[in-house]
Amino acid sequence: MHTPTAEATRPVEAVAATPGRRATRARRAQRAKDWARRAPLLPALVFLIVVTQLPFVATVVISFTRWNALAPDNRGFAAFDNYTAVFTDPAMRSSVGTTVLLTVTVVLVSLLLGLGLALLLDRSFRGRGIVRTLLITPFLVVPVASALLWKHALYNASYGLLNGALTWIWGLFGSDNPPQPDWMTDSPLAAVEVSLIWQWTPFMMLILLAGLQSRATDALEAARMDGASAFDIFRYLTLPHLRRYLELAALLGTIYVVQNFDAVFTITSGGLGTANLPYTIYQTFYQAHDYGRAAAQGVVVVLCSLLVATFALRSVSSLLREEATR
Repeated sequence: MHTPTAEATRPVEAVAATPGRRATRARRAQRAKDWARRAPLLPALVFLIVVTQLPFVATVVISFTRWNALAPDNRGFAAFDNYTAVFTDPAMRSSVGTTVLLTVTVVLVSLLLGLGLALLLDRSFRGRGIVRTLLITPFLVVPVASALLWKHALYNASYGLLNGALTWIWGLFGSDNPPQPDWMTDSPLAAVEVSLIWQWTPFMMLILLAGLQSRATDALEAARMDGASAFDIFRYLTLPHLRRYLELAALLGTIYVVQNFDAVFTITSGGLGTANLPYTIYQTFYQAHDYGRAAAQGVVVVLCSLLVATFALRSVSSLLREEATR
């Protein structure tokens, strides 16, 4: 005679519910493991929020207030008046144009020079490591020190290296009246741009050199065996491969150059049409003491930088996906 087992004598609902309970327990266990992995990161996350997000929230709140230290009794809620003043201020519009011109010039020229240097360093020659280290050095110099170097050691009209070189060259031809231009007065924006190009060209070179060294060597060898010239290899193989790296370098360079304050403040003090957005915010905050309007200007600059940073992150993600599929 067949005796029913314990499993068979269970109610149908209990048997059906057993897999559901197992799945629930598995999900809880997996959730506990996930939290165990994330728990060590929580202090860093809290620190990041306190250091970056809370000050930004405070800046947004201040941007909606009427707060000028020169008029302490006239303080209150200003709604969008500060933002209206930001977009209608002639000085702000001028600084926007200066920032765009400065950023585009520095990024494009740095990209071209960085590409040329990366192509040279991609070749094997004696002393390549030393040359690479020397070329990277300008990017490692503190920005304020770099600006001071250009202002005093190179641009100075009395004892600067540039005018000293002109004196020496003219002296070779027997002339006692060499040109002695005042570089920071005659070409103030170009003086700032050259110093930033010198500083950011190594950054572009490093990114593009990494792209060159990630090329497929078999494709290059096949092109050479088929009789392709060096220009054809660069045009049809190297340049398409470097497109993502060029975009990434341009976007990252744009983010950093837009926020540059050191060179403008040190070399020209924002005069002669060189005041960019960070320097204009500095003037509004520290000279005009208009904290509400300065906060609104800062929020606008941060939002514009976030737009550029979004494209940069997408470029980084696409590069990582491409490398993962190789």
